[in-house]
Order: sequence, then C-alpha cells, then structure tokens
Amino acid sequence: MMKQSMEELDKMSQIFKMLSDQNRLRIIFALHGSEVCVACLCEQLNMEQSAVSHQLRNLKAARLVKSRKEGKNVFYSLDDAHVLHIVDQVLEHIRH
Repeated sequence: MMKQSMEELDKMSQIFKMLSDQNRLRIIFALHGSEVCVACLCEQLNMEQSAVSHQLRNLKAARLVKSRKEGKNVFYSLDDAHVLHIVDQVLEHIRH
C-alpha cells in the first residue's frame, strides 16, 4: 500500500471539497475540451457573472482550472487532463 503524507492528504481533501459543489462541477464539465470566456460560461450555465467568477477563482486556487487573458477577456480551461479524468471516473462509478 502506498503511504500518503499529511500534506498530500490535505491537498486531496481540498480538491474533493472543490468537486463537492454542483456549480463548480458544472463549470468543469462546461470547460471539457475547450477554452471558454466568463461571459460564455455565464450564458451556458445560466449563472450570474459574479457567481461564476467566484467559483472560477476557487477552482483556479485549487489548480483545477487555468486562465489566459486576451485583451479584456479572460479565457478559462481545465488545468490538465487529470481534472476531467477524476470527474469522469466518479460519473462512471455512479452510472455503474
């Protein structure tokens, strides 16, 4: 069995906390395979800009999403393929 450090367990716990919110999960799925600006996320998810921005800030702090600025627009995408792999595995588990 692989031994985990307390720091690793803490980081894992933080990621699971981020994934425990439906709106954050909706944002993650909306970013599947694409880079999306905040305005488009708001429209797609039918959420207020302040709420989307708040959740994106949390997801970015947890290194689940990353951002890129182009002019006045900020585009978000998943930080890496591991993020989608995690949520896909959970979805597959509940559908099984």
